[in-house]
Amino acid sequence: METVNIHAAKTQLSRLVDAAAAGQEVVIARAGRPVARLVPLASPVTKPRRVLGALAARPRVPADFDAPLPDAVLDTFEGR
Repeated sequence: METVNIHAAKTQLSRLVDAAAAGQEVVIARAGRPVARLVPLASPVTKPRRVLGALAARPRVPADFDAPLPDAVLDTFEGR
């Protein structure tokens, strides 16, 4: 456990954060009295895992989607 004066902590913040991320505990003191403790996070912040097949239930396009329409349907559209 390293103890650092608050002025030194301000000037060496990057190094202290790297030390805390590596698992070291850093105590920040004001006039020799501890006032804060810099420790690593208990669990790293991660993105949620992606779920495979999440879109498996989406609507499917039929195989004959672009097939010609029957004559009865075409006649209705054309007003016959």
